[in-house]
Amino acid sequence: MSKTLLMPKATAVWLIDNTALTFDQIAHFCALHPLEVQGIADGDVAGGVMGVNPITNGQLTRDEIAKGEADAEYRLQLSESKVIVPEAKRRGPRYTPISRRNERPNAIKWLVRNHPELKDAQIIRLVGTTKSTIDAVREGTHWNNANLTMADPVTLGLCSQIELDHEVKRANRAAGVGDEAETGTRLLSAEEALQTAAEFNQDGSEESAEPTADSVFGSDTEYDADSVFAGLKSLKNDLEDQEDPAS
Repeated sequence: MSKTLLMPKATAVWLIDNTALTFDQIAHFCALHPLEVQGIADGDVAGGVMGVNPITNGQLTRDEIAKGEADAEYRLQLSESKVIVPEAKRRGPRYTPISRRNERPNAIKWLVRNHPELKDAQIIRLVGTTKSTIDAVREGTHWNNANLTMADPVTLGLCSQIELDHEVKRANRAAGVGDEAETGTRLLSAEEALQTAAEFNQDGSEESAEPTADSVFGSDTEYDADSVFAGLKSLKNDLEDQEDPAS
């Protein structure tokens, strides 16, 4: 709680003065020791601290306080913030867990081979390495060059696919190359597919060679079980006559 609750001691002061919550409930909500809460109530702790209303700052509701006052075993739940604070942008090289640091040269070799358009600064952002390591892998002078095997950094967990695609697009734009989505192939929408099929049928370039029910039984036939079996029987007899001309 202490990581997200604003001013826990000031909040505890307000809860002691304005609610009937127990010391244990206040201590749990404010991430304090029950004896510390009791010291606040006795005036021995936080004597000059002014209470802060958690309802006003949106961290607690009156209904939640009422539940706690009705049940001494109930634990207050911190309200979700209605304001989404954007995550601070990371500066400097990416942190890589120790267990995956040995995989960085393999990822660098994969990036250099498959995405030569990436700049060293972009590779550094993706896998959290240094320029000297990139140069060593690119020039084949890395101390472990004989054992290096290309490996996708996304598969290794060094970066996400979204981050890799973002850096590749930035490198392509810097080189004056359009995005693949703009210059390559793409899926047709339902309307475009239907329109294309209609144009093919009008031109006669796409005709179905498979027989249809209309071609076998006639377009005005009302299909039921008897008519279907009768039509199939007639078709079978015609085929047998063609195979046995003597009959």
